[in-house]
Amino acid sequence: MSIEERINKIINEIPKGVTLIAVSKTRTLEEMEEAYKTGIRDYGENKVQELIEKEEKFYKDVRWHLIGHLQRNKVKYIVGKVHLIHSLDNVRLLEEIEKRYFESGETANVLIQINIGKDPNKSGILIEDLEGLIETCEKCNNVKVKGLMTVIPKGTEESNRRYFNEMKKIYDSLSKKRYNNITMEYLSMGMSGDYKIAIEEDANIIRIGEGIFGKRAYNNI
Repeated sequence: MSIEERINKIINEIPKGVTLIAVSKTRTLEEMEEAYKTGIRDYGENKVQELIEKEEKFYKDVRWHLIGHLQRNKVKYIVGKVHLIHSLDNVRLLEEIEKRYFESGETANVLIQINIGKDPNKSGILIEDLEGLIETCEKCNNVKVKGLMTVIPKGTEESNRRYFNEMKKIYDSLSKKRYNNITMEYLSMGMSGDYKIAIEEDANIIRIGEGIFGKRAYNNI
């Protein structure tokens, strides 16, 4: 299938109100342009350097999403370039985002990334540490929390659904409370292999790479 055919298939499967992010890490501008021609305007990158390089060369109406782990020393490079940071997961990173965006007079829209599966190989804050991060978010002026994100461990359909359901419960719980600078608008979860389950558990942002662009052709070095 072509990129266009894959995108059309996915769009026909997802409800209105669900944002499809094309995960474009390691993909060429030519591949991304094929997605752009089908109407895709949201692109997700894992690495700051790659995002910046593509942002300079690609269409200006694109919304860039930083979906990978964000190092504090890289925050200054993305100010004014990123529509949504999906990977806020600790207080020190929050403080750096607040500082850099304050200096530039910009507002950072972020999602709190939760390590719902307590996977040591994945980023994200643990649930037991979430309250402390939220308290610090409330004190910020230039950071606005717009929801939650997760990357779940690889597993069965049953375990996938359980993790997504746990995320939705946290999302719903936070939605019922009134915070400064924090609203629950986006629940970003689900990738190429499990996005249908994620949507059934109320994800409204899905992040798809191989399902759009096909498998990556890694060069043997």
